[in-house]
Amino acid sequence: MSQVDEKQNTDYPVNVDFDPLDPDYLADPYPYYARFRRETPIFYAPKIDFWVVSRYEDIQRIVKDSETFSNARVQEPLYPLAAEALEKLKAGVRVKPTTSTADPPLHKRTRKHAARAFSAKRVAGLEGRIREIANVLIDDMIAEGRADLVDRFAFPLPASVVFSLIGYPEEDTEMLKRWCSDRLKITWGRPLPEEQLETVEKMTSFFDYIESFVHGRAEDLRDDYTSDLLRIRAEDESNLSLQEVVSIDYSLSFAGHETTTNLILNGLRNFLSRRELWEALREDPSLIENAVEETLRRDTSVVSWRRSTTRPVEIAGVEVPENARLMLLLASANRDEAVFENPDEFDIRRENANKHLAFSHGIHFCLGAPLARLEARIAFELLTRRLPDLRLSPPDQTFEFDPNMSFRGPKELWAEWTPAEVASGASGG
Repeated sequence: MSQVDEKQNTDYPVNVDFDPLDPDYLADPYPYYARFRRETPIFYAPKIDFWVVSRYEDIQRIVKDSETFSNARVQEPLYPLAAEALEKLKAGVRVKPTTSTADPPLHKRTRKHAARAFSAKRVAGLEGRIREIANVLIDDMIAEGRADLVDRFAFPLPASVVFSLIGYPEEDTEMLKRWCSDRLKITWGRPLPEEQLETVEKMTSFFDYIESFVHGRAEDLRDDYTSDLLRIRAEDESNLSLQEVVSIDYSLSFAGHETTTNLILNGLRNFLSRRELWEALREDPSLIENAVEETLRRDTSVVSWRRSTTRPVEIAGVEVPENARLMLLLASANRDEAVFENPDEFDIRRENANKHLAFSHGIHFCLGAPLARLEARIAFELLTRRLPDLRLSPPDQTFEFDPNMSFRGPKELWAEWTPAEVASGASGG
């Protein structure tokens, strides 16, 4: 029974039309967000059985209060699956609550060990590998003069980096990428009934692969993130179970690259749509670091995330029941006029750009934030140097976005450059 059925005699804001997969909303959600912040900062959406929250202050409060607002249900499918598909999903994808899906005290234990393995030293040590992968991708397309930067650069770069970090064999990269796209449909989209079983079967194959990989790595430790987790387990088996290591790798295999792909693409969309921004970054690379923060703020990769209430609670003056599912519009919070001056403007020199909530806040602050920032900074540094006249092709192309509730980045981004001008550019650095 939905929350609206249970509460149909009470007075609270309801938006019967809101659907995060509506084509108009997917194309440009920001006018919706502005209206929500202004008129109904929280409302119930019966189409998805979620309470939708849009203001910075309310969202920041929610993500900081892990006692009242649980993270345990964030990976549930957005829409109910057919019974057979749901049964196969539960049987095949045997994830344990760890970092992003756990509440205290379990969260504290698993987060501590996952963060220890995901050390600043290990992330910093990836810089050379990131530059190597990015330069190879540019080398492979530089003579062509035109390419889809999703397919040729922004997707393969973070995927290759995170799979290398975890320790997966390089030859498995393409297969792993395909499996990740299947998970997106089930958890954050609306797959048709005839798609669900096939998609769940692929997710099960993905999970089986990771489980087999972790068990194999336990017998052959190397210099990678998975081995670091397993060394922590070897110190004391109460630190992490093998299945928790599997679950951490399963989560990182998706979250560790999908969001960074969109960060790079959303940055390029903005830089190349406003030529003066691209020229400014070319002339002064020191601006790139803050330009990454402004991209995260103005066109964040994760437009919404979830929580559920552990008790009745008041949000923005509205009584919300226990066990209510919340859809937190992070992208709306990042354009809240109460926090950011001229929030719709893309300003690479904005002084408080890093106040965004793109990586959430509190105990669930994104573990991979430093790596995402590093990858985006390197990507923009190399592209502005090696493809200095990079430009959208065509300039007025229409961007399409994947139909899901949380992750936003263009499915294609076509650009061109003049090979003669860059053919002699050094690929090092």
